[in-house]
Amino acid sequence: MLKIAIIGFGNAVMNYHLPYLEGREQIQVKTIYRREEDRVGDTERESYYPEIAFTTVLNDILHDPDIELIVVATHVDSHVEYAKLALEHGKHVLVEKPFASTSAEAKEIFELAERKHLIAMANQNRRYDGDFLTLKKVIESGKLGNIVEIQSHYDYFHPQYTPKGFGLLHGLAVHTIDQLISLYGEADRIDYDVRSLVAPGESDDYIDIDFRYGRMKATIKCSLLVKMEHPKFIIHGDRGSFVKFSSGHQSKNGAGPTSVSYDIEPETNWGTMSYVDEKGESHTENVPSEVTDYGMLYEKLLEAIRHHGEKPVKDHEILYVLDILHHGVEAAKKAR
Repeated sequence: MLKIAIIGFGNAVMNYHLPYLEGREQIQVKTIYRREEDRVGDTERESYYPEIAFTTVLNDILHDPDIELIVVATHVDSHVEYAKLALEHGKHVLVEKPFASTSAEAKEIFELAERKHLIAMANQNRRYDGDFLTLKKVIESGKLGNIVEIQSHYDYFHPQYTPKGFGLLHGLAVHTIDQLISLYGEADRIDYDVRSLVAPGESDDYIDIDFRYGRMKATIKCSLLVKMEHPKFIIHGDRGSFVKFSSGHQSKNGAGPTSVSYDIEPETNWGTMSYVDEKGESHTENVPSEVTDYGMLYEKLLEAIRHHGEKPVKDHEILYVLDILHHGVEAAKKAR
């Protein structure tokens, strides 16, 4: 069994880590570390998880021989510090996105991990979103022919958002950028239209980034001013097209631990594919949705730890995504 400690106990831990680890017999969350100041007025949630030990002493996890993997789920400003501490104490480390503030910081972590013969990896769990897995299934089917265009959207309608600050790229677009990189790798060219619709030069609330792969263009779009629901994914190929609306996320409980469902989503939200086959006949069909399961990343990480397999998220992918985020913020700062 892989025993885990988690640093941090915020939204990501409660909704995107713990629910997907429940019932996985080979993985156990043994301890969660929280700073004492973070527990003030917020201890009730700890009672939701009686099987997990909570501590305010960092050494309790760093010096626990049972713990092999430490998950860093704090603000990005502390990712590097905690990741290095974990590695220096002989623990593998899984770090929430964004992995570090810069690719230079990330390289330091990877170099330390290599010296220690340990694994350091980013928690790019959205590679296991049901809608993205469905997209991959459609592309791999070959029914659309040669892909010429992909549109990926991650939008909200928050007209009252705080106008200043660069957070949308690192907070939301990082997911869809990583999904694309996991499919196609490094682009031949990237064109950035990153700016603010309300505070030019001071925010990144509008993101439209084009990735060119030969004749194919993939566009990552993210905005806080989209009122009507837009398809999550649109794909066009030289033999057909595919459209899929977002699968959404699990419902968060008002009180108590978040639970997740692994049921296939209703057919009303399946994607639609229309294509022409090799005989020239047209087809339109609904594509059954894959199931969201962020625990799959842990399963693959366990395989890498136990059997020296490949990490599901590669170092060079993490570095590339961090550089894209950096260039996007720089573009937003110059936009007027």
